[in-house]
Amino acid sequence: MTGPGPGGAAPPPAAPLAVRCDNLVHVYGTPGSEVAALRGVDLTVRPREMVALLGPSGAGKTTLLWHLAGLLRPTAGRVEINGRRLTDLGAGALARFRLSEVGLLLQNPSRNVLPYQSALGNLLFAQAPARRSVAARRRRAAELLDRVGLADAAHRRAGRLSGGEQQRLALAVALANEPGLLLADEPTTQLDPVSAAAVIELIRDANAGLGTTVVAVTHDPAVAAALGRTITIRDGRVGAEGLAGQEYVVVGRDGTLQLPAELTDLFPPGSLARAERHERGVFLHQVDPPDLADPGGHPGPAGPPAPGAGR
Repeated sequence: MTGPGPGGAAPPPAAPLAVRCDNLVHVYGTPGSEVAALRGVDLTVRPREMVALLGPSGAGKTTLLWHLAGLLRPTAGRVEINGRRLTDLGAGALARFRLSEVGLLLQNPSRNVLPYQSALGNLLFAQAPARRSVAARRRRAAELLDRVGLADAAHRRAGRLSGGEQQRLALAVALANEPGLLLADEPTTQLDPVSAAAVIELIRDANAGLGTTVVAVTHDPAVAAALGRTITIRDGRVGAEGLAGQEYVVVGRDGTLQLPAELTDLFPPGSLARAERHERGVFLHQVDPPDLADPGGHPGPAGPPAPGAGR
């Protein structure tokens, strides 16, 4: 418990986490044909932090992002954004939450823009919830169009822009209202290296200048490196976390962990292993089943831990 501050005054309450997932489970399908996309995800993101969600296709990254946007309801567990549990919000409150507090960039660029509106019109429309003056909205739109390299395309219909141009416009739309939380699904997939670098820089500027918290799904190493902290999702679980260039295995609440890919050759699927307490932590080493190691049922010698198999 924290005691009173100077002069006997109580310290200010801690700011709520920007994102909190507690044992989040999501199951798709109908009874008898269920597929678990998320299997007990625990995740916290502090305000102003930037996080990249990594992992193979189908691991559950986009499903997790959709939960953070309130587009899906958990099968079990909970999701909180800035201290508010999203399942406590009705449909209208959720819509206002997404319009005013969250910038959402979906993977398919065309789903983020109004195809019949110009690039400028999309940005003006996106700012309607901010209740700014027309002049202020135009200034913000012009600034964003310039930042994403679309100033010359301001009056072209979004539906006539290329896929890469739509992706850059979609990011500008997502940032138009200076959201506290930016959720981006593969923000650079259709971009050349120069355009991708500009998009990454715009995301970093929103974080540094506006305090925007960023959570992005990506397969792009440049995006992952720029955001700093990485969370790897495998088979619907948080398997690893990267901080300051170091990769760490994440131990689940039930004691499970996922081996890094570079160690899986030491433990092929179905391997039996023994975990033993050691003064430096835990050693994990492969063993042979007793009924195969010795006809009498006695296990063979375990031998020293395999190189790289301890932690």
